[in-house]
Amino acid sequence: MFKADLFKGKTFLVTGGGSGLGKTMLDKFVELGADAVICGRRGAVLKQTADELMGKYPGRRVHAYTCDIKVASAVEEMVDAVWREVGPLDGLVNNAAGNFIAQTKDLSPRGFDAIAGIVFHGTFYMTHACGKRWIAEGRKASVLSILTTWVWTGSPFVVPSAMSKAGVAVMTQSLAVEWGRYGIRLNAIAPGPFPTEGAWARLNPMGDNTRYKDRNPMGRVGRHPELANMAAFLMCDEVEYINGEVIAIDGAAGIMGSGTFSGMLSQTEEDWQKIRDAIQSTNATDKAKRG
Repeated sequence: MFKADLFKGKTFLVTGGGSGLGKTMLDKFVELGADAVICGRRGAVLKQTADELMGKYPGRRVHAYTCDIKVASAVEEMVDAVWREVGPLDGLVNNAAGNFIAQTKDLSPRGFDAIAGIVFHGTFYMTHACGKRWIAEGRKASVLSILTTWVWTGSPFVVPSAMSKAGVAVMTQSLAVEWGRYGIRLNAIAPGPFPTEGAWARLNPMGDNTRYKDRNPMGRVGRHPELANMAAFLMCDEVEYINGEVIAIDGAAGIMGSGTFSGMLSQTEEDWQKIRDAIQSTNATDKAKRG
């Protein structure tokens, strides 16, 4: 589908690129000739992914940086280090995210901030840190943000994520206009359900996959290579006139009704307690892995 050296000479940074959809997109970029930088909070996972891809694609470079993108100063320090140690970037993929399903009435400020800090603040910090350097150096570049179809429909039970990603969609449109004159373009992909180990444990803790299939005209969830192909398409220079767009990839599920989780309105308080318990168990396991 793509020429083998499509991204030769390019260096892309993928936030949250150590696992899930970020890793899938990263793999595609490196396969097509790019060098890459990945960042996230789990250093061991990042290193494992970097080593894996450099072994899979000899000659390619994948650099791993541990960074909490919720912290503006940490982002600045990391991007400084990337420019100094790796070189200027040609593209940024804002993929890092956090989410969990919950009744909004039960959300704590800490729970809200945990999601908004990564998706809303972290995405802006990363985009701003790279963008101002590109502008100062007169470099063309591309920014791709991974959103969801909730930016158009909203969705119950994931309000912090829906609000934050809607803000990123507006950032994408706003900066596409403001920075287009510098040769910096911004686009976004709005996926439907694409199962990943980390997100799925918090968004589908009871393992009910039927609702995703029943509410999709194509009768299935998304496949990771489909998203990676869309990302590669939008990041390549051959389509640089695409700017300021948010493109859905969801099998048309988003135009069937409002919100991925609308079908959960019938859940009882007992059902929600089981969901909370399952998510807390996942969080405890992940915390233990991070040490």
